[in-house]
Amino acid sequence: MRSNRIQRQGRFNFSLPDDIPVGLRAFSGRCALEDDVFPFERVSDIAELESWRKEINRPLYHIHKWWAQRLGTVFRAIVLGALTPSGTDILEAFYRPVRLGSPVVFDPFMGSGTTLGEAAKLGARVIGRDINPVAHFLVRNALSFHDRPKILREYQSIEHDVSGEIRSYYQTRLPDGRVADVLYFFWVKIVSCPCCRHEVDLRSSRIFATHAYPKRYPQARAVCPECGDINVVRYDDQRTRCRSCQCLFDPQSGPAKGQKAVCPSCNHGFPIAKTIRETNNPPAHRLYAKLTFLPDGSKEYASTNDEDGALYQTASEELAGRLNPYPVVAIEPGYNTNQVLGYNYRYWHEMFNDRQLLCLSILAGRIRSIPDTAVRDLFTCLFSGALEFNNMFASYKGEGTGAVRHMFAHHILKPERLPLEANLWGTEKSSGSFMTMFEGRILRALDYAEDPFELRPKTRAGKKGGEKIYDLSEKLGFDLAGEYRDFSAGKRVYLSCGDSSHTDLDDKSVDAIVTDPPFFDNVHYSQLADFFHVWQRHILGDAGPVEQEKHCTTRSDFEVQSADVSQFTDRLGAVWLEAHRVLKDSGVLVFTYHQSRAEGWRSVLCALMKAGFGITAAHPVKAEMSVAMPKHQTKEPIDLDVILVCRKQSQLERSEWNGDSWHTVTENAAQQVQRLRSSGRQLSRNDIRVIVMAQLLRQLSMSHCLETALSLLEVGGAEIESTITKLHGERTDAGKG
Repeated sequence: MRSNRIQRQGRFNFSLPDDIPVGLRAFSGRCALEDDVFPFERVSDIAELESWRKEINRPLYHIHKWWAQRLGTVFRAIVLGALTPSGTDILEAFYRPVRLGSPVVFDPFMGSGTTLGEAAKLGARVIGRDINPVAHFLVRNALSFHDRPKILREYQSIEHDVSGEIRSYYQTRLPDGRVADVLYFFWVKIVSCPCCRHEVDLRSSRIFATHAYPKRYPQARAVCPECGDINVVRYDDQRTRCRSCQCLFDPQSGPAKGQKAVCPSCNHGFPIAKTIRETNNPPAHRLYAKLTFLPDGSKEYASTNDEDGALYQTASEELAGRLNPYPVVAIEPGYNTNQVLGYNYRYWHEMFNDRQLLCLSILAGRIRSIPDTAVRDLFTCLFSGALEFNNMFASYKGEGTGAVRHMFAHHILKPERLPLEANLWGTEKSSGSFMTMFEGRILRALDYAEDPFELRPKTRAGKKGGEKIYDLSEKLGFDLAGEYRDFSAGKRVYLSCGDSSHTDLDDKSVDAIVTDPPFFDNVHYSQLADFFHVWQRHILGDAGPVEQEKHCTTRSDFEVQSADVSQFTDRLGAVWLEAHRVLKDSGVLVFTYHQSRAEGWRSVLCALMKAGFGITAAHPVKAEMSVAMPKHQTKEPIDLDVILVCRKQSQLERSEWNGDSWHTVTENAAQQVQRLRSSGRQLSRNDIRVIVMAQLLRQLSMSHCLETALSLLEVGGAEIESTITKLHGERTDAGKG
C-alpha cells in the first residue's frame, strides 16, 4: 500500500492511504484547525461555488426553510480540522474518503443540520439539539433513513387523490373555449382613500412582470390604469398607449410612492400603513392578471375576467363549508411580528387568501391520513416548505429565474403590495409548487443522501467553475436515537429538542463541539418559525415531533437569540458552560460568528471566558450565500464568518497582555487579509472588522481574568478603528498606484 506522507508545521504527522477510506486514530494535542496555515482562503473558494445554489449543492439541509444556513463546505473543513492532528493537509483530506473513527460531534444549535450531516459523512457519531421545534423537525426528516420506493408510491397516491381537485381551482377558459392551467394569479393590495373612499391600488409601478435580466431581455408587462388590459412594454418605458382603450400612461408610475399613496380619483395623499391600521382589518386585495400555461407549452399574460372571479368565489364558498380547514392561531407580538400586526394581520391564516387556504386544507387532510409515521412526517415537511411560496406575502421574480420570490426573501415578515398566488399543486412550468418542490427538494435530497458529493473548483475555457466529486463520504440516512441511552448503546445519530444549557449527555463524553450559534441581531427565528409550526401541529397533532404547545408557538424564554446584550450573553454563556461539562478535556469547541457591532463581540468574549474557554485560533471564511437579499441591501455587507477554535482554559497556558499583544493582533489580521485578497476576494470594511476583532478576542481570551480582557477591549476602540481603516485602505492605495 502506497501512502502520501504529510509534512506540515506542528507536532503530528500521519499517513493517508491512496486507495481505501482513511481511518484516523484518536490523538491529543493541537488539531489541524489550530494551525496558522489552515487553508481558509481555499476553503472559501470551494464554499463560494456552493453558495450560489446551496439548495442544489447541499440539498439535504434545504428540504425546509431555516435561517442563516451555513455552508456545508465550510463545516466539512471545520470537522476535518477539529478531528485531525496538527500538520494535516486539510485540502488533500477534503477530497479523500476520510473516515474519522467514530468520534462524537455535538452541535447545540443544530439549525438545519449542516454540522451533523458533514460530520456523519466523515464517519463521526453525531448529537444535535435545538430549542426550536421546527429546526428539530427539519433535521429529523433530513437525517432519517427514507425508503425511496415507499416515498415515490405515496407521492403518486397523493397525486392521484388530490392533484385534480387542487388544479381545478387554477384553471381558466381560453378565447377558443379550451381550458388551460394558470401558473400564477397576480394581486395588488388596495385601500380606500380616506377622503373620497375610492379604492386605491398600492402599486408604485404599472409594470408587474419583467425578465430577471431586463437589459438583455427588455420586454415587460404593464397593466393599464384605465381599462386593466395587459400591455407589452419595455422595462424602462416612461410613456405608452394602451392597446385596448388607447389611454396614454407612464408604466413607471403608480399611486404608491414609498410609505404614502396618492388617490388617482381625488388626488388626496395619505400614509399607507396608518390608513390600513385604521380599518382594523388586514389589507384587501384585487385580482388583476394571470399567467396561463397554454396547451402548446407557451405562456401568456392576460387580464383576469368574470369567470376567473367566479372560480375564486367558488373556492371561498367551498372553504367556508369545510370543518377545521386550517389552524387558527394568533400571532404574538415580537420584533419580527410587530410589522404584520401593524397591518392588522392577527392570525397566521390571514396571510393566505381563501383559494390558498382551501387547497392547503385539501392537501393537509390527505397528508394527515398517511399511516406510516416517517412518511407522513416527510410529506408534512414538504407541505410546510411549500407554505413559504404559497401565501399572500410571496411575490413575482419574473421570467428567466425561479418565478416565485418566497415570503422570507428579506428574512422578515414583510407585507407584499403585489402578492403572487402560485398554482399550489403546480405544472411542469411552475415554481414553488408542491409538485416541483417534491422533485427539487425531496428527491434531490434523497439523491444526495444516497450518493453525497463535494465541489471542486475547475476552470473551463478560461472560466471559473466547479465539478462534483463523488465517493468521498458515507451515505446519509439513519435510525435515529430516541434517547441518549440509545445513542450510548451504539446508534449513530441522536437528536433532541430543548434548551442546550441543559442536556442529558454524560460528562466529558464529546470529542468536539461544532456549531453556528444565533447571532447578536434582530432576526428572531422562533417568531418567524411559528408560521410553519402552526401548520405542522395542524397536520400532525399529538403525533408530531414535540408535545402540543399551549399557544402553538416555538418561542421559549430560554432561547439564546436576543437583541438585549446582557440576556444574549447570559444565555449563550449558559450553553457554553454546558458545552464545557460534556466536552472531553482534549476536545475543542469550534463555532462560526460574525458581527458588526462592538457589543456583539464583547458578549461572545464574556460568554466564552465565563464558561471557562479560551480561543486558540481564528480563521476568516466565506459566509452564507452570495445572492442573499439582505446582503445586497447593506452598505458594508459582511461576506465572512470567523471560525473561532476554543479549548478549556484548564488545558491552556495563560499569558498576560503585554506591549507586543496589539502588534500580534495587527500582524495576524494583516496576514489573513492579504491571503484573502491574494486569492481574489474583495473585502468590505466590515469583513476586515470581523478579521481584526477575531484576532483581538483570541489574544484577550488568553489573559488571566475576564475583567482584564473586557477592560482592554473597552479601551481599545480607537486602536481597533485605526487598524481597520489602515487594512481597508491598503487595497485602495494599491489600486491607485
